[in-house]
Amino acid sequence: MIDVITIRTPSLGDRSYLATDGVAALVVDPQRDIDRVLAAAAARGVAVTHVFETHIHNDYLSGGLALAQVTGATYHVNAADAVAFDRAPVADGDVLTVGASMRVRVIATPGHTFTHLAYALEDAAAGQVVAVFTGGSLLYGATGRPDLFGAEHAPALAAAQHASARRLAATLPGLAAVHPTHGFGSFCAASVSTADSSTMADEQRGNPALILDADTYVTGLLAALDDYPAYYARMGPANARGVAAADPASPAPAGPGEIRRRIAAGQWVVDLRQRRAFAAGHIPGSLSFEHGDSLVSNLGWLIPPDAPLTLIGGSPEQVADAQRDLARIDIEPLASAAPGPPRGGARPLASYPVSDFDGLAAARQHQPVTVLDVRRRLEWSAGHIEGALHVPLHHLPGRLADLPPGPIWVHCQAGYRASVAASLLHAAGRDVTAVDDDFGHAGPAGLPLAAAQPVSA
Repeated sequence: MIDVITIRTPSLGDRSYLATDGVAALVVDPQRDIDRVLAAAAARGVAVTHVFETHIHNDYLSGGLALAQVTGATYHVNAADAVAFDRAPVADGDVLTVGASMRVRVIATPGHTFTHLAYALEDAAAGQVVAVFTGGSLLYGATGRPDLFGAEHAPALAAAQHASARRLAATLPGLAAVHPTHGFGSFCAASVSTADSSTMADEQRGNPALILDADTYVTGLLAALDDYPAYYARMGPANARGVAAADPASPAPAGPGEIRRRIAAGQWVVDLRQRRAFAAGHIPGSLSFEHGDSLVSNLGWLIPPDAPLTLIGGSPEQVADAQRDLARIDIEPLASAAPGPPRGGARPLASYPVSDFDGLAAARQHQPVTVLDVRRRLEWSAGHIEGALHVPLHHLPGRLADLPPGPIWVHCQAGYRASVAASLLHAAGRDVTAVDDDFGHAGPAGLPLAAAQPVSA
């Protein structure tokens, strides 16, 4: 019997997989922190003999090469991918035997990338395909985005994505489990899935790529695309060069004086504590990026490449967890860290107010305030507060000087990005209030909302 173990990375919205017949194991799309894969294999007493990449990833650094080097496994990457390391090239139609009872068939599924592959896993003893690893091709109720190589290629890749999904549906049994890499919050997906499992039959009943004609599907897919994190531009080239395992060494400790010197030098000092705790007291000039599943995409999007980074955590464990998360997108090594609540040293801590949409509605009745909406383009177009200024968070660092004078109330969809924006504004000397509230409460609070706007692709 073949067992498939899912290794989840919620901070990136991705999944990796280990499949085993009880003796040998194969791994698909491993993340850079390969210790999780090694632990899963050790817990089952199996040896990792094969590692497969569905594509050269754009949203994280792969652990495939490092895993293959550590275990001696054969590393399978598309023969058409130009890489700078030794690999076992695979191509459409290849069939590989893994262990005593697993066979893997390679299926070309271009669309998310030009050279994307899927892997159908067959139980040789039973003579049937039991699963398919679809990477960024067929996702749960969606498909991977087709625009990572530039808008000029997106229409053709979207059409290829439709054809690839149809090919999988035509060649695989309905009972085959679908195991995508993206689709759980990753910006590599065209939408976010709430499903936790699926089969080919399930996807044939509800996936737009399988129920819509090509033109309708392509039009809808392109219209649903929004911006994706800036660090994506660095992940693909790094993965093509080959990536070493992450360095787990703890960063050098930094006291209040050292942290202040780093801030004065223009370096990034990020406070990982809960956003309301940060607002109540933080080292002046530090920035709020609450540790959790939203940390990596938001910090990775905003921080300049190779910028020295110091973390302030509520505990040593929080700093270590954030270090692991950030290493997955090549933010390492850390310049320093302060594992514990921030101390102001000889200078007092800074603070700013936090409120909700009821508070914003009340404030607007008493004084003119700038309402700053830092959500992304499609969120804004779906409805926003009348009179609000729209600057997506990933544009804000370059737009601080453009904001009007006076008090600013900043909001997003649920509070996280508003807290990041508020910390950026406060560090720049602005009078800011962070709205830590769900945008669904804006209307009931009495704030006038603009109707949804049509969005062009």
